[in-house]
Amino acid sequence: PEATAVIYGGQQLNYCELNQRANQLAHYLRKQGVREESRVGICLERSPEMVIAMLATLKAGGAYVPLDPHYPPERLQFMLQDSAPLALITQHSLLNQLPVCAVNPVCVDLQAKAIAAESTHNLGGTTSPGNIAYVIYTSGSTGRPKGVCITHHGSGNLANAQRRIFQLQPGAKVLQFSSLSFDAATWEWIMALTAGGQLVLASREDILPGKPLAQLLQNQRIEIATLPPSVLRMVRHGDFPALKTLVVAGEACTPDLAKWSSGRRMFNAYGPTETTVCATISRPLQLSSTAPIGRPLPNTQVYVLGEKMEPVPVGVIGELYVGGEGLARGYWNRPELTAEKFIPDPFSQNCGARLYRTGDRVRWLTQGELEFIGRSDHQVKIRGHRIELGEVETALRAHAEVREAIALVREDVPGDKRMVAYITAQTNHNEALPSQLRSYLRDKLPDYMVPSALVLLDKLPLTSNGKLDRRALPLDQMCQIQTNFVAPRNNLEETISEIWQEVLGLQQAGVEDNFFDLGGHSFAVTRVHEKIQEKIAREFPLVTLFEHPTISSLAKYLSGHSIENHNSDQLNHRVSKQLERKKQRREKYRNEASLTAV
Repeated sequence: PEATAVIYGGQQLNYCELNQRANQLAHYLRKQGVREESRVGICLERSPEMVIAMLATLKAGGAYVPLDPHYPPERLQFMLQDSAPLALITQHSLLNQLPVCAVNPVCVDLQAKAIAAESTHNLGGTTSPGNIAYVIYTSGSTGRPKGVCITHHGSGNLANAQRRIFQLQPGAKVLQFSSLSFDAATWEWIMALTAGGQLVLASREDILPGKPLAQLLQNQRIEIATLPPSVLRMVRHGDFPALKTLVVAGEACTPDLAKWSSGRRMFNAYGPTETTVCATISRPLQLSSTAPIGRPLPNTQVYVLGEKMEPVPVGVIGELYVGGEGLARGYWNRPELTAEKFIPDPFSQNCGARLYRTGDRVRWLTQGELEFIGRSDHQVKIRGHRIELGEVETALRAHAEVREAIALVREDVPGDKRMVAYITAQTNHNEALPSQLRSYLRDKLPDYMVPSALVLLDKLPLTSNGKLDRRALPLDQMCQIQTNFVAPRNNLEETISEIWQEVLGLQQAGVEDNFFDLGGHSFAVTRVHEKIQEKIAREFPLVTLFEHPTISSLAKYLSGHSIENHNSDQLNHRVSKQLERKKQRREKYRNEASLTAV
C-alpha cells in the first residue's frame, strides 16, 4: 500500500492514497447516478487527477470517455452528444474551453471538499467482464469520429498478457506518454498499476519528442516506455541505462530502429483500438533483424485471408483478421458499421465468435511471425495517430468555397510522413483559400489531422477512365499560407527561415509566416529548436517557439534576450499565441452554440 503508484513532477501518490482517492470520487459519482455502463466523460490535463478519475469511473461501474481538452470544441461537442455521458469530470480552468452540453460537470478542484467527504472504502457492485470499460473515439472514414466500446474482459486479458510478456517487477517505472484519448494510454496505465509499478506522468512540454523526452527518460530513470517509431527517431540514440524494455507501436517500425535493442529488450507491438490496444507482439528484436509485428497475444486468434476469406500460404499477402477475448463490443450507436467490421468467425466452433476486419495487409514469415505490409484503404498512421483520410476530405468539402478535395500522405524523407491536401475552388482561383481552410480545419479537427500542406489546383488530374489519378498529383507544389511574402531582412532571420524550410519541406518561409500555419507540429518544434540552438550556439527555452511563432518575432526575441534574462516562471507556463487563438475559437464556438440553443 505504501509503494509509489503515480509520479508527476514533485507529486507522488502511493497505492493506498490512489485507491482511497479513487474510491471517494467513485462514491461521489455513484451519488450522481453512475452505474454499470454509464458513460463518464473525462476532460483533464495530464495529472494524477486524470488517473484518479479513470479508476473512479471504473470502480463506480461506469465507462470512461476520454476528451482531450486541446481538441477543437466542435469535435468535443460531437463526442459529448454522441456518447451522452451521465457525468463529466473536469477542472475549473477548462470550463470555458468546453462546449455547451447538457451534463453538469464534476470539477475535481471546485468540488474537492465534497469529494473528500466521501468514504475511502472500496465499492460493491455488479460490474461484469462483459460491461464496457471505456469508449475511445477514433477517426471515421464517413466524416465523423466513431466510438470504440472496450469491455472489462478485453482489458483484463491485456493485463494478463502484459504480465506474461514483460514480467514487470514491482516498483518499475513505466512512462505514461500517450494522451488519454488514445488507447496506448490504456496500455501504459494497465501495465504499471496492475503489476505494482510506478506510472510516471509529465506535462505535454516535457514529453515533446527530442531533447525534452530524452531528459525525462534519463532524469526519471524510466525502465519501460512505449513509443511510436516517429517519436523514437526524434530521440538521439544515447545512454539510457535505466531503460530496460522498449516497445514500439502505433505505426510501422523499420529495421533501422533495431539499434535501440542494444542493451535492452525491444518489442514491436501491433493492434487496432478495436482489439483492446494490442493484438500481436514480436519477440525481442535484434540489431540485424527485420521488424515483424510478431505473434498473437494469449487468447487472441489471427488469420491472414484472401478475397474469398480463404487462408493464404506463408509469404502470400492477405488481409489480417483478429478474433479472441480482446475484441471490442463494437462501435457506439453504429450497428451497421459494427456489423460490417465485426463479422462471424467461420473458423470457430464457439457460438457468437467474431473476427475484426483490420484492413491491414500482412503476410506470414517462415519463422511464424507476421510482417506488416500496408493498408487496403485510405486509413493512415502519422506520428502514431490513426487518421481516416476520408474524414479530412469530408471536412474540407464542407467548406463553401471548396469544390473538390483529396488528402494523401507523402514521405519525402524516410520516416517523416506528412499529410497533403489537394483542393479545387468553387469559383475563380482564390490564393487566400488555403489560409482560410487551415483556420477552418483547426476549428473542426485535432491538430494532428490538419494537413501539413494545402495545395490549390485548377483541377484534379484524372485518368482516361475519368477517375482520380493520384500518381499525377504534383509532388513539388507546397502552398504558401501567407500570400504577402516578406523575405528575411538579416542573417538571423535568414538562418531561421532556412531551418523552417528544411524541417517543414518548404520552398520559402517569410518572416511574417506562422510556423503552425505552415504545417508545424510538436515534433517539428523540437527539431527546429535543436537546429536553431546549434546554429546560434546558445540555448533558449523550447516554449519560446510557441510564444513567438513567426520568424520576425522569434528573431527579435533572440536578438534582445539571453537565457539568463528569461523569467524562469515562463518556462513551465504555456502562454503561446497558438493556444490563445484556440481559446478564442472555443469561446466563439460556445457563444454560437448558446445562441443556437436559444
